[in-house]
Amino acid sequence: MKEKDDRSTHYDEGSLTLSGTVMLGTGVMIGAGIFALTGQMAEMTGALFPLAFLSAAIIVGFSAYSYIKISNAYPSAGGIGMYLHKAYGDRLPTAFNALLMYFSMVIAQSFLARTFGSYTMQLFGGDPSGQMTPILGVSLILAAFIVNLLGNRLIQGVAGFIGLLKIGGILIIGLVGIWLADGLAVDFDQVSETGSTSNFLGATALGILAFKGFTTITNSGSEVVDPHRNVGRAIVISIAACVVIYTLVGFAVASNLSLSEIIETRDYSLAAAARPALGEYGVWFTVAIAMLATAGGILASVFAVSRMLAMLTEMKLVPHRHFGMPGSIQKHTLVYTVVLGLVLTAFFDLSRIAALGIVFYLVMDIAIHWGVLRYLLDDVKAKSWVPVTAIILDLLALSGFVWVKLNSDPFVLGVAVVTMMLIAIGEQLFLGSKKRKQVVHLSQDNEHHH
Repeated sequence: MKEKDDRSTHYDEGSLTLSGTVMLGTGVMIGAGIFALTGQMAEMTGALFPLAFLSAAIIVGFSAYSYIKISNAYPSAGGIGMYLHKAYGDRLPTAFNALLMYFSMVIAQSFLARTFGSYTMQLFGGDPSGQMTPILGVSLILAAFIVNLLGNRLIQGVAGFIGLLKIGGILIIGLVGIWLADGLAVDFDQVSETGSTSNFLGATALGILAFKGFTTITNSGSEVVDPHRNVGRAIVISIAACVVIYTLVGFAVASNLSLSEIIETRDYSLAAAARPALGEYGVWFTVAIAMLATAGGILASVFAVSRMLAMLTEMKLVPHRHFGMPGSIQKHTLVYTVVLGLVLTAFFDLSRIAALGIVFYLVMDIAIHWGVLRYLLDDVKAKSWVPVTAIILDLLALSGFVWVKLNSDPFVLGVAVVTMMLIAIGEQLFLGSKKRKQVVHLSQDNEHHH
């Protein structure tokens, strides 16, 4: 019995305040969005990239409705995994889409880690060899792993402190950048050579990746104070804060760098934009804020993702092996999450990491809205036209992004499709296996006896 208890997942109910939950959400969102996606979006759609951020915000606004409605009805540490289970039950759609979300969140960690390395190396004149960026990213993930082993309150405290510093710092960068550039300047003639609707939609899809961190809030559901109210409130506050920050900084970058300069420095464009506006001191300040933002993002993401995988494991939706490790399932999923993040950080570049993340996320997001529309509409008291609109907008963004990648990097789309096929096949085999059926039957018997 002692061993069994040791394997169980423990959640610290009421350990996360509203402000702490908001900081966890914005920690992931701001770290990924501003510091690395700006250049990639400019490369895709030209000088219209600040508008692509606004377009992404509109889509995410519709998308968040479903998550808020389900969160208010069913707050859970399993977050999206539990939401999918409420809609689709103990079936393949739940396991498949939950794993897509899991992998997209791990990919976000790797994205943050590589961004941390790219910005840090600007203090040393860049990274011509390309070796230090992944090394620094791997080191950051390991540091976040150690902090995550130490408990919720430390995570909340560290994430909150970092969040306040980086939000203040980014606001300073944006305001000063616009002021020194004599206002907002976006040249609408400076669009990319393929500046079509599909390119704008593709850039919008990347912009969605900058906002998707709000979903990490859902994974903290059962640990948030008054979760039936505060999970939804935290989502709204996080998205609203990021809309203001992204818009401000996007226009500041467009005002201080030419389109070619933004594209050339796409992995660290915010630091590059600080140079003409503020000189080398501005670059150092921006790099320091970027390091704080990405570090806070990694910390918050590892916290949320490991809990989501632990819940999926307890729901018997994914296979699990202890591999001789002591401690709870939650600690084991933390190890798996970190190891996968380390591999992605070491071997994938930023643009491909972002592409995988957005494809996985949008497919899962569509499944969430369909689940609300088809199965949960009355239970969560949702209005049908909102998830319908969210599905249409998601499909538009995904189709634009896929079209752009088919013409520029079809390999990464191949990786995404093959990975999704492997997840679907593997999950179908696992869900139908005799071993899983025995475990589920045993678990149901234990619940009945208790």
